[in-house]
Amino acid sequence: MTGVAPARSRDTGVGLFPIVWMCHRNLTRFARLPAIMVPMVVMPIFFLVVFTSSFDGISRVDGYPTENLINWVVAFALLQGAMFSGVGTAGTVANDLETGFMDRLLASPIRRGIIIAAPLTYTAIRALIPITLVTVLALVMNAELPGGILGIVVAFSGGIGGALVIGCFGLGVVLRMGDVRAMTIVQMTSFLVIFPSIGQVPIALLDGWMEQVARVNPTTNLLRMTRQGYLGDVTWADTWPGLLVIACGIAIFGTWARAELIRRTR
Repeated sequence: MTGVAPARSRDTGVGLFPIVWMCHRNLTRFARLPAIMVPMVVMPIFFLVVFTSSFDGISRVDGYPTENLINWVVAFALLQGAMFSGVGTAGTVANDLETGFMDRLLASPIRRGIIIAAPLTYTAIRALIPITLVTVLALVMNAELPGGILGIVVAFSGGIGGALVIGCFGLGVVLRMGDVRAMTIVQMTSFLVIFPSIGQVPIALLDGWMEQVARVNPTTNLLRMTRQGYLGDVTWADTWPGLLVIACGIAIFGTWARAELIRRTR
């Protein structure tokens, strides 16, 4: 009998059931609190509609890459909503810390990596909501898609990837600080990384410090990848820098989040 329990613990840790169960729990709470959807749905849609209608004339400036402004703006709105999904997931974990649910998870035989993987899986699922809504609305508003289905695939990949990076960063901050106060840092960071980029205008039309910041901002490459299907054909040259940003972000911040989780068990 003494040899059975450890095997059962390992089976529990490596199986998919804990991830499915934790995602189902978070999705159930999400469905019961529809107000959670407001920042990740209303804000990107509001930006898409208002910016497109108010600044349509900017697309006629020499050097602007498209005559249809929504083709440029849709990627910014899409990525904004996706990043808010990552922020919301960090808030869910912060709530679990304050209610003691995280302590019960840490006392269970679930492996520590699954405690990180489950909220990130939930982040990817949750990000599909604003990404899909923004995409559909943009097409209804006569956005062009010369990149075809591949352009949609790349746009969704960029949005989900951005959500996962912010989700990993948010988990690291929340696990480090241990309460919902960490959400202020996560929210501010998500704003600071996306706005000083090529969200509204291309680098060619920026000047001064805004141009310099946009050039070194990793979000610029992520936006370039996400946007390309709305401007023309999808190319590897515009895709791999965005994929690199996603991979490095998940690797760096995911490792940090796991390290913070392990620290809390000592």
